[in-house]
Amino acid sequence: MTKSSSYSLNSAKIAEATKEWLTKRGVKTSQIAELVIFLQKDYFPDLTMEECEMYVEAVLTKREVQNAVLTGIQLDILAEQGMLLSPLQEMIENDEGLYGCDEILALSIVNVYGSIGFTNFGYVDKLKPGILKKLNDKEDAECHTFLDDIVGAIAAAASSRIAHRKQAEREGRVGPPID
Repeated sequence: MTKSSSYSLNSAKIAEATKEWLTKRGVKTSQIAELVIFLQKDYFPDLTMEECEMYVEAVLTKREVQNAVLTGIQLDILAEQGMLLSPLQEMIENDEGLYGCDEILALSIVNVYGSIGFTNFGYVDKLKPGILKKLNDKEDAECHTFLDDIVGAIAAAASSRIAHRKQAEREGRVGPPID
């Protein structure tokens, strides 16, 4: 394969593809926002769904997040189609417990927002509330080995953004909510 000299990165196209693929795979930003509420309700009881969706949207604007979403979804689709080489095909297709690369890709999302996101991610990854339960149920023909972890990581990252924002508000250092 040769590199195209006409290749030009189009950030808007990548952002659009990220949202499109999440939707095609059955994930709405409102479902991710529900996970954010789940993670933050004990700390910020007045938090609204609208605020949570705003923070989810902000996380989805980050290129690192878009790259992880697009990569993970493509690997899930290739596994559904039987297009990966063995033994990787079977490991992804069966969400092999010792595989771990799905969590590593998801942690690249969480890492953008600091250490609090790691604990939030571990918590939702263990409990699998809301959309994560559906993505992990393995009752349909779709493979979500990467997507369930990615969705949990987006929620954890949005939760981390909220925690940092609320701390800044308490300290009187309030800037724009989307930074």
